[in-house]
Amino acid sequence: MLCLAPHGRQGAGAPAGRRHTRAAPPSHHHSPTASEEATLYDTFNLRGRVALVTGASSGLGAHFARTLAIAGANVAIAARRLDRLQAVAADISQAGARAVAVPMDVTDATSIEDALTRIESELGPVGVLINNSGVAVTRAAIDLEEDEWDQVVDTNLKGAWLVARACARRMIEARTGGAIVNIASITALRVAGGLAAYAASKAALVQLTRTMSLELARHGIRVNALAPGYILTDINRAFFETPAGEAMIRRIPQRRIGRPEDLDGALLLLASDASSYMTGSVIVVDGGHLQSPL
Repeated sequence: MLCLAPHGRQGAGAPAGRRHTRAAPPSHHHSPTASEEATLYDTFNLRGRVALVTGASSGLGAHFARTLAIAGANVAIAARRLDRLQAVAADISQAGARAVAVPMDVTDATSIEDALTRIESELGPVGVLINNSGVAVTRAAIDLEEDEWDQVVDTNLKGAWLVARACARRMIEARTGGAIVNIASITALRVAGGLAAYAASKAALVQLTRTMSLELARHGIRVNALAPGYILTDINRAFFETPAGEAMIRRIPQRRIGRPEDLDGALLLLASDASSYMTGSVIVVDGGHLQSPL
């Protein structure tokens, strides 16, 4: 809800004395009507839409799925491990939203098509894609094995392209338009040691986002990227409690690690009609980390 300061009120520090009778100048403040507030809310609302989140069995993917469900979306969650997906889907369903868990290998085009066909049969066509699947190998570039490089690039870049391609083709065929949100990283824009394959894959994902946004705009499909900074999850929690992790947090201008919910605003912006005139954009959510001195 918008909160605007009330107008026509005398300041607390105004001197007491004779009351002025001259009319106050007209105020330019505007208190929103109920209709305007409803319209503002509706622009971020995903009620009735089908959203697919890849890499949703845990971590940020599971959080994104819950956030989209709260916003009203019917959510399809995909990953390789169906057992963990089903637990997330059950959690969303218990909260009163519709959710379906589908197995998907994002590096396999056939697996993706099978998953999308099942999602359409159970929920309807996908209108919002959150391309979240990603892996990392922490090793210096000269120490990386070829299969490790391939694993990271195939999942983070090729996988994102395959899923986006499959969803976009179906959106075009159905003439529904849609929104594709690729989950990138601040390492796409600023490098860190030991993350050669990961940083390269995320930088390429940003360029893929821009290219697909150009090609798909005429079909009413928006393609944007969300680039998180360091976000606390169960996987990295122990590291950020170490002296090295605490030192890293001190380099973030806001002096804190990000929380999954810090990404909710940007996620809902890009997934909803609130970003109807945005495509090819990259939104960074990092506590100012990219602005810290080198």
